[in-house]
Amino acid sequence: MNSGDHRESGLSKSVWTDADFEEMGWHDATVHGLYVQETEEVLPRLLLDLDYLVQWVHPVSPATHFSFWVSPATLVFEDVWDLEGDLGFKGTVPDLAVDGVRRLVPDDGRQDLPLWHIDGHGFDLKFRASGYRQYFRQAPTLRSRQALSHTERGGCAFTEVGFS
Repeated sequence: MNSGDHRESGLSKSVWTDADFEEMGWHDATVHGLYVQETEEVLPRLLLDLDYLVQWVHPVSPATHFSFWVSPATLVFEDVWDLEGDLGFKGTVPDLAVDGVRRLVPDDGRQDLPLWHIDGHGFDLKFRASGYRQYFRQAPTLRSRQALSHTERGGCAFTEVGFS
């Protein structure tokens, strides 16, 4: 279902695709889970459970800190191959926060399977995939933090249904 919208936060629909890439930004999205899912097809899917920051809200005096419209979301990449990555948390607490998601033009001429790069704070993923869908599972809520609690988000999930 793709009917969900939440005007107050600026979210216009609950399911987005790679066609919306230029309008999306994953900076500081918290990753709660990662799943490589086998399919009936040759190539698997890559699913990420994350808290997506729909909008950063500038502080209004006397407040001095941003607040955030946050929604739990499932990001699903299709036809994944050449997956490689790095986790660099030795000596620190693991914090899977995304810095950015980039769609790169591959140097082998295969436009049908672009190269994706998820750059995180202490982690890095690169892979080929034909595209993605992102499902906002709940309407965004205004929070003083960038991530929802386990209870607020309904635990870790890879549900592929947008809220309505």
